[in-house]
Amino acid sequence: MMLMMVLVWAALIAALIFFIRWLVPAGQRGRQVGAGHSAASALDILQKRSARGEISKEAFADMRHVLEERD
Repeated sequence: MMLMMVLVWAALIAALIFFIRWLVPAGQRGRQVGAGHSAASALDILQKRSARGEISKEAFADMRHVLEERD
């Protein structure tokens, strides 16, 4: 009887974990990003760095060219 109760609780906890994992989108669980998204993100980061003045216009153009070649 005690073993049956432990098994029922274990099954309920496992079901709850699987249900929560099913509800949470894959992007929020980890960085499972496709190639298209990483290039767009890299370009966004590059544009932000350029806007803050961290890199020169020439460096921005060179890095952007490299990113566009990847696609």
